Amino acid sequence: MREKIIEIIGLRTSFFTDEGEIPAVDNVDFHIHEGEILGVVGESGCGKSVTSLSIMGLVPKPPGKVVGGEILLNGQNLVKLPEKKMRQIRGNEVAMIFQEPMTSLNPLFTIGHQLIEGIKIHTKLDKKKSREKAIEIMKRVGLPRTEELLDEYPHQLSGGMRQRVMIAMAMACNPKVLIADEPTTALDVTIQSQILKLMKQLNEEMNTAIMLITHDLGVVAQICERVVVMYAGKIVEEGEVQAIFKNPKHPYTEGLIKSVPDIRTKTERLYSIPGNVPKPGSIKQGCRFAERCEYAFDRCFVENPELYPVDDNGHRVRCFLHTGEEETKHAGAFTTSQ
Repeated sequence: MREKIIEIIGLRTSFFTDEGEIPAVDNVDFHIHEGEILGVVGESGCGKSVTSLSIMGLVPKPPGKVVGGEILLNGQNLVKLPEKKMRQIRGNEVAMIFQEPMTSLNPLFTIGHQLIEGIKIHTKLDKKKSREKAIEIMKRVGLPRTEELLDEYPHQLSGGMRQRVMIAMAMACNPKVLIADEPTTALDVTIQSQILKLMKQLNEEMNTAIMLITHDLGVVAQICERVVVMYAGKIVEEGEVQAIFKNPKHPYTEGLIKSVPDIRTKTERLYSIPGNVPKPGSIKQGCRFAERCEYAFDRCFVENPELYPVDDNGHRVRCFLHTGEEETKHAGAFTTSQ
């Protein structure tokens, strides 16, 4: 049994505006095992990226703040740590690849400067050794002509090469956990496949746990072991990828899977979940998906369901249809996509 390297317990992150407190992440619990690839999926605005920024201690203050819960890294609560200590952990133990590399790389400095400086800060190696380390990690992530690339600027590189540089920077200090926030969104399909293959390879070679944030279920099916489905700041389903894809229990998960185009079938229109994601904090009572759910009944609009266990393998779902008594009462109402 693998150890839990990161454990999130009751995480609550809010943004404070003129309109009051807006909860972006509301009482979220999950964990990542050593060497595991965990997928976190959901529509835009569901709290995926804010969860990752909370782990990294990078929620913009103001207006954002982690207002409750714990983020345990090998038992150490990151929420309570001062910024100086968090700086040591970032890069060394937990690293992050951001969605758009062009906004994460400084356009005024060469690739070499940015990579070597990061290595020097975290490893205390001298400039020569840091340069050697930078070349080694650049080769590992499949970058060509590494010596020349060190002297080039971000705008001189293609999108795929910039993303490889970001991965090299993140992996330079052999972190235990890598958070990848939509790492393939801006890339074409061929480059996307290469980046995912690279991340899987680094995961296997270095035993790095990866938290992969994406809206692409195809990516999750390709490289993840477990998946967490988020909606409106809460986890609505969690479990092994195979179990959830084969037999989704939450109506939202079912809708996401039905929305994926299937080249084997001919349809005039692609399926889409009716309605829109609610504004954070706008739903004060009941299940947050109830307004869009075709299976909703009276209780769904009044009470907020807990995460109920589905099996002994960690499959959990936030839906009254799976509490036991409601499952029997509404038998046949919920049909899953195969």
